Amino acid sequence: MKTLLRPMLSLFVVLSVITGLVYPLVVTGIGRAAFSREAAGSLIYKDGKAVGSSLIGQNFDEPKYFWGRLSATAPMPNNGTASGGSNFGPLNPALADAVKGRIAALRAADPSATLPVPADLVTSSASGLDPDISPAAAEYQVARVAKARGLSPDAVRSLVARYTQGRQWGIFGEARVNVLKLNLALDGLTPGSV
Repeated sequence: MKTLLRPMLSLFVVLSVITGLVYPLVVTGIGRAAFSREAAGSLIYKDGKAVGSSLIGQNFDEPKYFWGRLSATAPMPNNGTASGGSNFGPLNPALADAVKGRIAALRAADPSATLPVPADLVTSSASGLDPDISPAAAEYQVARVAKARGLSPDAVRSLVARYTQGRQWGIFGEARVNVLKLNLALDGLTPGSV
């Protein structure tokens, strides 16, 4: 038994050190050297203070801000430690009720909106943390945000266009707008500045 136990324990210790210490330290070191911003969480700063990450959605609910996707994380929205979707299937009545409630909230916030409500404004993403919305979801909110801020819809639309990112490398994914970056840019505008 001793002849089997010693090599097994030695191998366990060696592999634990390699895979539990050496490998993570090497990968972290390479990440920090080659991709320092990303390795630090892709944080966004305002006045020298971290206000969020470009990778995790934020909870905006005031009319003067663009609203992001719903978050399915509990117990609080956009909780990075509780990433996950609602897991409601398309036939689940709870999903239908949540969608109806969100549509009602969007219509109440801007009764003049006549565009169809984009799906990404009434559903959560698989992670529950999506920081982006589609250009259509941003366009749906332009009039409400412009009115709440005393800006022209064209000025707000122009800002949305500036913060719209195309497909990654021109082929992957869809066009998207990072809600936190857009809202921070909005905070920097004044009615007379545009």
